[in-house]
Amino acid sequence: MRLTSKGRYAVRAMLDLTMHSNGNPVRLQEISTRQNISLHYLEQLFRKLRNGQAVKSVRGPGGGYVLARAMDQISIKDVLDCVGENINPAKDILGSEAESANTVEFHLSKGYFQNLGIIMREYLTTTSLGDLARKAKEVEAEVAANENAAATATQAVTDTMGGTTGTQTNNEIPTSGIRNPLGEINQ
Repeated sequence: MRLTSKGRYAVRAMLDLTMHSNGNPVRLQEISTRQNISLHYLEQLFRKLRNGQAVKSVRGPGGGYVLARAMDQISIKDVLDCVGENINPAKDILGSEAESANTVEFHLSKGYFQNLGIIMREYLTTTSLGDLARKAKEVEAEVAANENAAATATQAVTDTMGGTTGTQTNNEIPTSGIRNPLGEINQ
């Protein structure tokens, strides 16, 4: 039940494409630089994404990749399926173990992990690139607001101290953490 780097990189690259495309092709080199993912690895992923009809390639000068469908029509599950990612937590339950382990505990745990797989697929299916792109804009705005609040608080402390700057303790300027953008999407 592990999401590999292949799946994580594919989702990051598709989000980057979604955020930076504006309807125009995006070159893999640009995504590689922004996301710090090997260009060669991105080429392999985008070949799979193109075969899975998640992206289209545009040839020629100014070419690159664009989304094959609207961002709200491409789910995270679609992206993971394109690159061959299988995150089913019950995938190893079938086979020789199922034949030899005919206990109540085996059947309870099997049912539990199969249900978990259903919930995970539903969550991945109902979360689109558009959902995450909109959430990214909210997080960007929150980060900017936190930076502005911290700068204002720092200036107020500096003004109060008569213009002297020094090391401030943690209890002088409260800052809030950034919420996890993925866990907050309500479907």
